[in-house]
Amino acid sequence: MTEPLPVSLPLRVADLPARKPKRFDLRPEGADLELVARLVGADAVRKLSFTGELRAEGRHDFVLEGRLGATVVQPCVVTLAPVTTRIEEEVFRRYLADMPAPSDMGDEVEMPEDDSAEPLPEVIDPAAVMIEALALAMPLYPRADDAALDTADYGPPGTAPLTDDAVKPFAGLAALRKKLEGDGEGNA
Repeated sequence: MTEPLPVSLPLRVADLPARKPKRFDLRPEGADLELVARLVGADAVRKLSFTGELRAEGRHDFVLEGRLGATVVQPCVVTLAPVTTRIEEEVFRRYLADMPAPSDMGDEVEMPEDDSAEPLPEVIDPAAVMIEALALAMPLYPRADDAALDTADYGPPGTAPLTDDAVKPFAGLAALRKKLEGDGEGNA
């Protein structure tokens, strides 16, 4: 992210208690919500809350568990009308002091099965996790309830427009096959 975070709660790992979880309750408002909306690519974020805890797991690792709640407004991909979505999401991150390196296979890197694991940083910011989780939970293609895609025929002036049926050349072959199979049954 190139912009500074509108909400921040940096927690130095060295200062975190080993036996007692560090609880957090983030509820940005006003101008902070506008900045969050801009960061995640939404028209507006009406409500946003992230509550949870950060606790030690084992000697050197940490776990962040939280509950994300948000109301987000995005443009419909068909009509550009505003679409309001309510998001309720469980968030889980594991910060490992000895994060195993991905196996190197030349140009390809195999993805680990556990996508919640991350290398343990010096500072963990639940606000940054909140914004990342919100961006991942938002619908990729929000669509208004009454939005419908109509067919559109395009073509250069003076020519017949290209239709969906014309783009599917094998549809005609399937019909021909059915016709030939029908003729073959009558001749047997």
